[in-house]
Amino acid sequence: MKKIFLTIALFAILQGNVFADISYFIDFDKVLNFSKAGKSAQDSLKKKFNNATKKFKDQEDQIRKEETKIISQKKIITAEEYQKQVELLRKKVTKFQKEKQASLNSVAKSRNDAKQALLKAVNPIIKKYMEEKNIRLIIDKKVIVLGDKTLEITDQVIDILNKELPSLN
Repeated sequence: MKKIFLTIALFAILQGNVFADISYFIDFDKVLNFSKAGKSAQDSLKKKFNNATKKFKDQEDQIRKEETKIISQKKIITAEEYQKQVELLRKKVTKFQKEKQASLNSVAKSRNDAKQALLKAVNPIIKKYMEEKNIRLIIDKKVIVLGDKTLEITDQVIDILNKELPSLN
């Protein structure tokens, strides 16, 4: 009888300690997309991407016109001259493709750098929030299957981030 009572008491004590700590969760994607700093970084990157896209679209149209012109002159010019022009056009196309890829890589790198900078800025804010609210664990929302909406702290962190870091520059 004593053993049963002791086992039940021990189980109750251990179970109370297990459920005493509540895990909170945060949606980092939402923080990156909806904070002022995140929005400004995305707007800047989107503008850079759109400008590059427009520039490359214009260059592509120009190359297509040159191609059409060369094809239309095929019967007028000599075979050697035609071959020279085709080779020059190929070199232009290759250069264009390299520039376009380099530009896209640059935008992707800038996006990744901005994301890392924002996450670096968010970490101390989250740490301070954890200390103030006496929170021991925060989990990324991506790994949560189901959770009580009251345990999500994303909006609170975004509000603090907007006050402390309005822009990444």
